[in-house]
Amino acid sequence: MDFDFTPEQTAMRKHMRDFAEREIAPKAQANDRACKFDWDIAKKIFSEGFLGCPVPEKYGGLGMDYIAYGLMTEEVNRVCSSTRTLFSVQTSLVALTIFKWGTEEQKMFYLPKLCSGDFLGCYGLTEPEAGSDAANQQTRAVKDGNDYILSGSKTWISCGTIATHALIFATVDPSLGHKGICCFVVDTKSKGFTAQAMHGKLGLRASDTASLFLDEVRVPAENMLGKVGEGFKIAMSALDNGRFSVAAGAVGLVQGCIDASTKYAMERITFGKPIGEHQQVQAMIADMVADCEAGRLLYLRAAHLKNKGVRNSRETSIAKLFCGEAANKHAHNAVQIFGGYGFSDEYPVERYFRDAKVLNIYEGTREIQRLIIGQDALGIRYANGKPAENLTALATV
Repeated sequence: MDFDFTPEQTAMRKHMRDFAEREIAPKAQANDRACKFDWDIAKKIFSEGFLGCPVPEKYGGLGMDYIAYGLMTEEVNRVCSSTRTLFSVQTSLVALTIFKWGTEEQKMFYLPKLCSGDFLGCYGLTEPEAGSDAANQQTRAVKDGNDYILSGSKTWISCGTIATHALIFATVDPSLGHKGICCFVVDTKSKGFTAQAMHGKLGLRASDTASLFLDEVRVPAENMLGKVGEGFKIAMSALDNGRFSVAAGAVGLVQGCIDASTKYAMERITFGKPIGEHQQVQAMIADMVADCEAGRLLYLRAAHLKNKGVRNSRETSIAKLFCGEAANKHAHNAVQIFGGYGFSDEYPVERYFRDAKVLNIYEGTREIQRLIIGQDALGIRYANGKPAENLTALATV
């Protein structure tokens, strides 16, 4: 593996860092306090073409690779996790899913508009009774002539109220389990489709989160991605991309903790010297740096495999697990370094602390990642002729 970045990757990293420092960072704290999705920032992101980073130029993207995309995602999350959520949903969960599973007609119609921001997407998998148990879909899809009628609800859907289109997973027959699940591209303006904003979140307060309700929403059969019964496989492949961007974002959060903590540690004086000269503060910062470097190598390894087009579920899960745990540990320590000031939103580490928690929950909890990694290590794929626990073995096929 070549550890040197290409000129294109380096340029993208610098361009994204400059943009994040100039456009995102100055407003991040105010947007978090106001629980505001910032359309002005979003429109600037659209105009830069960032949302299409890994999408081929043929479909309106920048045609860059997963390493460039990971570096870009890290730089965004270094200053604002809420803004990174837009990239993870629009690019990883929606655009790349349509790119992999869509027909040529679907790709030519949706991808240029998703890359430009003319269309905004959301990923409708999670339900009140289907979180980690993703195969337990209760949303129904009933065939009616050349259409399907969708009825059900989704929850904790990032970008749910701002999306123009939603990837909705539904089952044609609950008795079929994961084999009955399908995926549809649904226009959110369709009759019977409503979105309700969710408030009171611990973190990601400047991102949009919603519950979705589908009351006999009519969707043309041509809007199905893949075939009947392929929905679960589509969902898991999408989560592989989502977990990758979450891992890269988590490294960005750790880097943000390093940046804030090292600056503060050389400014804050106690016992007649900067706290950075105290060994226990140095130890916390050293651990931040070590885990940041390790996490970056882990997500870059996953990116390398994605660039080669080979199976990478194991490597992506390892990156997501490690980086998410590191973000939580070091956001905690950053608050500790800041002391009383870390308990206030006067400094960004308080926001980093709150934002870090969800990295252990969405796109597959840390427990699910451990199941995937553990079952792979043990060689467990099927038990008694049935998919292994929570279908995590099937998810890596």
